Amino acid sequence: MPSRAMQGITLCLIRAISIAILLSSGRVEARRTIDNMNVIDKCWRMNPDWRRNRQQLATCAVGFAGQMFNNIGDDVINYKVTDPSDDPLSPRPGTLRHAMTSITGKIWITFKRHMNITLSKPLLVSSLTTIDARGANVHIANGGCLLIKKAINVIIHGLYIHDCKPQEPGPVKGPGGEIMHLGPTDGDAIRIVSSSRIWIDHNTMYDSEDGLIDVTRGSTDITISNNWFRFQDKVMLLGHDDGFRRDKDMRVTVAFNHFGPNCVQRMPRIRFGYAHVVNNLYLGWGIYAIGGSMNPSIKSQANLFIAPKGGNKERMCSRMEPRSRQRSMRVPQ
Repeated sequence: MPSRAMQGITLCLIRAISIAILLSSGRVEARRTIDNMNVIDKCWRMNPDWRRNRQQLATCAVGFAGQMFNNIGDDVINYKVTDPSDDPLSPRPGTLRHAMTSITGKIWITFKRHMNITLSKPLLVSSLTTIDARGANVHIANGGCLLIKKAINVIIHGLYIHDCKPQEPGPVKGPGGEIMHLGPTDGDAIRIVSSSRIWIDHNTMYDSEDGLIDVTRGSTDITISNNWFRFQDKVMLLGHDDGFRRDKDMRVTVAFNHFGPNCVQRMPRIRFGYAHVVNNLYLGWGIYAIGGSMNPSIKSQANLFIAPKGGNKERMCSRMEPRSRQRSMRVPQ
């Protein structure tokens, strides 16, 4: 019979070996997790103290938006949303609309807790704004949604935006506290109009009345990355209409997004401008995945297309939708 001392030594060795195996497997799993991250996520997710270093996110943007250095610095005003209510003309302190109408300059918006926000009218997002929902589940749903109009240097990160509804024309308080008259809106999740250097990252969008993202009327230098688009007919439109030739200068990066399930078309659809569509996952489509008209330039690179089991398997389409004229589409390799 082995002595109790020998038994103790053996147990200690077994425990030491088990701990070493667990630590080793943990390091392997962590390594796999890191290897599976894209360049944007590696930039900030590997920092365990990211909550105290939120501005690091702005340096992680890729593509045509570029790194968002204009959104960071010692002069940034930090604002925490504590109230999910909304009043389009007299927003209360602590609400999201109050931040957009009462604060000028660089603003970094976070959220105190999980919340559901129903906007009575579209929210006009001002220049130099970061909406950072990391650490909370924030839904903007069942009303108006986001309108980025004549703005520069905007980051929208980590929101759930869905069930956006058309809105009647009417007054709304805008940036700087100015009362503005908004025309009717169609029910887009995020509408970008005449704006530049906009980064839309890590949002989940679905089930909106019109589309999920529209980039129109001369907007350019836009990056749309790491978003999940699902349960939507018309997903993403780049370019206003067939007559708005100013969109020929539009440049948009569409990268690392997940399209599907149940997306039908416009992932994206481009008019006139240039789109780099790279490293996206397409989990089926109803009519087509990527489409273009009015001689756009599209670079489709390293995308994964998983075709639907039935119906149309056309990945790229230069056909026009009904009542529109057909033009050719250049697809640089």
